[in-house]
Amino acid sequence: MGVFTYTDESTSVIPPPRLFKALVLEADTLIPKIAPQSVKSAEIVEGVGGVGTIKKISFGEGSHYSYVKHRIDGLDKDNFVYSYSLVEGEALSDKVEKISYEIKLVASADGGSIIKSTSNYQTTGDVEIKEEDVKAGKEKATGLFKLIENYLVANPDAYN
Repeated sequence: MGVFTYTDESTSVIPPPRLFKALVLEADTLIPKIAPQSVKSAEIVEGVGGVGTIKKISFGEGSHYSYVKHRIDGLDKDNFVYSYSLVEGEALSDKVEKISYEIKLVASADGGSIIKSTSNYQTTGDVEIKEEDVKAGKEKATGLFKLIENYLVANPDAYN
């Protein structure tokens, strides 16, 4: 088994409290509303929204996967940290045993946010995950993030 970790850092003009609310706490409602072609629906299938909750995310037509289920592993609303692991779906296979993610928002000097993300891939056997293998997923995530950011800029009273 191998473990492959990828980190990324980006910035946003939106302050951490507001961005965290939209990106994490209200994402199940917001993303299907602003990007139905990417995410058809998000629903809690077990739990009440905190650590241990399992969510099913159904993707839009033409997506590489039809759905995934993920478990919330950590939710720190005061420090704007969210972590989760995929527990079911086509993204997991005989080659990829587990995928976990962590997102941390930190205030930037200009009043916006620095978004720090970490992805961990646990593979079976000698399988290697190269950065180019995760590039397409990262690009889709970046596109969704930009949609959320643009929505917040265009709707300054939303998610305050």
